[in-house]
Amino acid sequence: MTSAQELLEIQQARFRRLDPALPEAYPLPRGGEPVMARLRGGEPVAGLTAHTTQPPGSLASLWSTTETYELFPLLGDAPGEGMDALLHALRRQLGELGAPEHDSSCLVTWPSGDVAATRALLDHGFVPLSCLAIRTPVATVDTKLSGTVKMRRAEPADVDSVVELAMAELEYAALVGASVPRSGAAGLKRDAVSVRLRTKSGPRGIRRADGAPSGDPVWLAERDGNPVGLAECGWVDADNHHSGHRLGNGLWGYVNCLSVREEERGTGIGRELMSLVHDDFAAAGAVGSYLYYNPANPLSPVFWHRRGYRPLWTLWEIRPATALR
Repeated sequence: MTSAQELLEIQQARFRRLDPALPEAYPLPRGGEPVMARLRGGEPVAGLTAHTTQPPGSLASLWSTTETYELFPLLGDAPGEGMDALLHALRRQLGELGAPEHDSSCLVTWPSGDVAATRALLDHGFVPLSCLAIRTPVATVDTKLSGTVKMRRAEPADVDSVVELAMAELEYAALVGASVPRSGAAGLKRDAVSVRLRTKSGPRGIRRADGAPSGDPVWLAERDGNPVGLAECGWVDADNHHSGHRLGNGLWGYVNCLSVREEERGTGIGRELMSLVHDDFAAAGAVGSYLYYNPANPLSPVFWHRRGYRPLWTLWEIRPATALR
C-alpha cells in the first residue's frame, strides 16, 4: 500500500519536473485533520486540512475570511483523478467539522503549472482568486518619466498619504479578488504602516548586501509634491520564514502593495516605481522578488507580467466553504 510519505515524495518529484523554481519541500501544516480517498483502481490519495480562524480586528482579516479550511493534498502522480477524489472526501469532512455558511472559505494552493488538477478544482466550485508570482533579477530598460514626478522613501510623517493610497488598493482589490472589506480597515492599515515607517532595522535579522538600511521599504511617487503612487515592500528570508515553504531558498523582496491614483494610471508611475523597487532589491542581494495578484483584476496580470513576474502558485478558493461541490 502506498503511504502518505510515498505520495508526498512522488508528488514533489513531479512538481520539480514541472517547474524547477518550486521549493524542494512541499509545505504541510503542523497538526490538521487527515483526509483520505481512493482512485477508481483502489489506489489511495491523502491530505491534511488545516482550520484557521482570523480574530476580528486582525490585519489578516482584510485578505481572508474569518474561518478558513486549507487543504494540503498528497496526490502522488494522479493530480486530476486524485484531486477530484480528495475534494469529494473534503466535502464530507467539512460537514463533520461544522464549517459555517457565513464568512468562511476553503483554500487549495497548487503549482500554477500543474494544470492537470485544474479541471477537478473548477468542477468542485473553486476559482483562482490569487496567484503567487515570482521575478528573478533581469536587466530592464524602462522609459523614464517626464515632468515633475519624483520618487522617494516614505517617512513617518507620510503615514496619511501611505494609508490613503493603500486603502484605495484594498478597496479595488475587494471588488475583484480575495480582499475582504471590513469596518476598521483604515485603522488597521494605519497601525501597520506606522510601525513599518518607524522601523529601520531588517526583520528576522536580515542584512542587506550593500549595507543600506534594511527596514521594510515603502516608496512614494509625487507629482508637484502631491503623493500619486505607493510601493509598499518588504523582505523574506525563505530559509526561516513561513513563506519559504512556497519559495526557493535565499533572501527575497516582497511587493505587498502597489497603488497609483486612478487619474494617474497609464502614465508610467507604477512602472517607474517598480523599476526603483527592483533596483533596491538587487542592491540588497535578493535572489528574486514575489507578490500576490488577482487573476480577475483587469489591471494586475498584464502589468505584472510585463514587469517580469510569472505565476508559481495559484490560490484556489471557494466562499463560503459549504459551497464546495
